[in-house]
Amino acid sequence: MLQGSQTISYRTHMNIIGDILSTARDEIPDENGASVTYLIRKANVSYGRISKILETLVQQGLLEQTSSARACKYRISNRGREFLQAYRGFTEFAETFGLRI
Repeated sequence: MLQGSQTISYRTHMNIIGDILSTARDEIPDENGASVTYLIRKANVSYGRISKILETLVQQGLLEQTSSARACKYRISNRGREFLQAYRGFTEFAETFGLRI
């Protein structure tokens, strides 16, 4: 039970995208990319939700999908790196005005 001024803070869709891209950029376990299971654990997102997001990120060119005999893996693309840099910059800028993105 929450007491006093404690509130639950939920991540926005953009926060989740930022977490997925950051994980694919910084924390990939090997050069082939990160598996769906790895991204689910690191970004703390359900399979149902991440599968839709990954499909969109690949379609938009922000992630590259590679397939192997075992599973699909994901790596951040150059376009994804640019997007993530702009997103982080805008988030920091908004926070200077007391806004949370």
